[in-house]
Amino acid sequence: MPDLSHLLVFIAAGWLLNLTPGPDVFYIVTNALRSGARAGIVAGLGITAGCFVHIGAAALGVGTLLATSVHAFTLLKYIGAAYLLYMGIRMVLSKTPPAADLAAMAAAGEARSLRAVFMGGFWTNVLNPKVALFFLAFVPQFIAPDAGNKALAFVLLGVLFNLNAIPVNSGWALAGAWMARRSAVQKGLHWLDRVAGALFIGFGIKLALSDAPAAR
Repeated sequence: MPDLSHLLVFIAAGWLLNLTPGPDVFYIVTNALRSGARAGIVAGLGITAGCFVHIGAAALGVGTLLATSVHAFTLLKYIGAAYLLYMGIRMVLSKTPPAADLAAMAAAGEARSLRAVFMGGFWTNVLNPKVALFFLAFVPQFIAPDAGNKALAFVLLGVLFNLNAIPVNSGWALAGAWMARRSAVQKGLHWLDRVAGALFIGFGIKLALSDAPAAR
């Protein structure tokens, strides 16, 4: 494990990275806008669970395979891009009920299930091979060269990164829920869905067009 100063830099860098808007952030905020803070927090937990999959895969060597195999990267890339495109198109085509109807739906227990929100965040993260490459590129920088068990150090730092992301993701969820209470946002929720959907479509296209890492 790195010394205290390097560990603090690792934590700070992780927070900054999680504050950067991307598919994960927009998924959290969109769910918080539609269904409240709890749905946004659950969305963030789903994303965190997906990150744990990448950490475990990297420790087992799957992440290295994605970084070195063009075919493996391309397969997961297109699956992830298709999923992002599906989510984006569904948001663009969705019909958002008035704010009063949304409140009634939530009270009646007809709002989107938290399980579906969690799994959506999970798959959004798991099917993005760039997340695996991110962990392979970012985490090893903070592992001491003389570390006795580098695989264990990688897993511990990855777990720390994930746990540090939870309050940031929860903050995004609370911000989205706060925005949803503003009357102007409620009136424009229909268009917010379409903007978020367009962003997800853009993320999917960007992922589909991304270059695979050079095989070694």
